[in-house]
Amino acid sequence: MASAPPAYDNELLQVHLELAAARLPGPDYYTVLRWIHQILKPQTYVEIGVRQGESLRAALAKTRCIAVDPLPALTGDFPPDTRVFPMTSDRFFESQDLRKLLAAPTFSLAFIDGLHLFEQALMDFVHLEPFAGRRSIILLHDCLPLDRVTSERVRTTHFYSGDVWKLPMCLMKHAKKLRMATIRTAPTGLCLVSNFDPASRALNGPSTDYLNEYLALGFADYQRNADGMPPTFANSFEAVSACIAYLLDGSARGGPEP
Repeated sequence: MASAPPAYDNELLQVHLELAAARLPGPDYYTVLRWIHQILKPQTYVEIGVRQGESLRAALAKTRCIAVDPLPALTGDFPPDTRVFPMTSDRFFESQDLRKLLAAPTFSLAFIDGLHLFEQALMDFVHLEPFAGRRSIILLHDCLPLDRVTSERVRTTHFYSGDVWKLPMCLMKHAKKLRMATIRTAPTGLCLVSNFDPASRALNGPSTDYLNEYLALGFADYQRNADGMPPTFANSFEAVSACIAYLLDGSARGGPEP
């Protein structure tokens, strides 16, 4: 018999949500996702980590969507051209031909929001990158952690981001040809990655090297290394538009803020 899910403190959840909203005011990341879809009008979209599907519903009606989650609990309506794969992302990339599923050599947009652990986010990124073109964008959730407890590797709170923030820090250091920026949207930020080179991988070393370098880091290391994180943009529609122009075209107009 399956064990019951852990019971988290709902009053503490409200405290964390209020702190997150005060730190990152304005629309939440679901709104920002909808803006990104509206701005890019992506032909194809891959989402890793679907849950009830609220982020998947941000996709446009004409977008071909591939959704991956071992335990999807989808509700509501989705874009008509959506296929859901109820399996882990590792199993998906082992067993499926993404190019065939997309009917295209590359994806337009992808969103990594599965397990909230650095090593899994790293593997999802490594698996997705061979299917990224010059103007593809990969989104990384939970890259502006709130505090030490909610960014621990072992979850003890309802509000939880894990240590996914280590991936953008890793990419900033070891994949300098990429363009990256983070939208300051509640509850824990949304990082955009682009400028992929189809002829070479951004991370050339073995994954064990990156795990050895970053796995043991904690929230204090994040606080000490703000300069090692991507530049940030506000979470207005205009700022998100400027962020995408910055990523895809290197536009200096409306560039990242200090």
